[in-house]
Amino acid sequence: MKRLLLITTIAALTVGALAARTRTTQAHLTTAAIVLDVIEPAATGTGTDTIAGADIDQGSITLRGFNKKAGDSRESFLVTNNTDHRISAIRITLRYTTLDGSMIHERKVVVPITLNPGDTQVAVIKSFDTQRLFYYYAGPRPRKAATPFKVAYRLTGYDIPIGH
Repeated sequence: MKRLLLITTIAALTVGALAARTRTTQAHLTTAAIVLDVIEPAATGTGTDTIAGADIDQGSITLRGFNKKAGDSRESFLVTNNTDHRISAIRITLRYTTLDGSMIHERKVVVPITLNPGDTQVAVIKSFDTQRLFYYYAGPRPRKAATPFKVAYRLTGYDIPIGH
């Protein structure tokens, strides 16, 4: 009987010790729900971008769930097609800033992606950070020294394929 009590006590202590080590806090934010900010037009602009005479509605395409760790050579994000058309590519300007708003880099990117109306898909592009010194602020904090950044985008166009 003492042996059974001893085994039960040891088992309870072991389970208690294991439970004490369980992490119950979230280490970082989940990035899938974070919608990227839209770059506001310049103060001298009209509020819409015009390419070949057509206004581009910034709500046509939504980018969210940005991901880039310090060691990554690629960036990924979710693209949602909010138009009534099938699209085959998007053209965007990406602006990378420090957490206090200072610009790190800005670039124009064409992302080949086929999306039906209402669909969402992951897009993966080569990172601006060739030296792997930066990480997206809402992702996991790296063990090595790296600088957190935010990213915003501006839709400059999208392609609608003709035929199938």
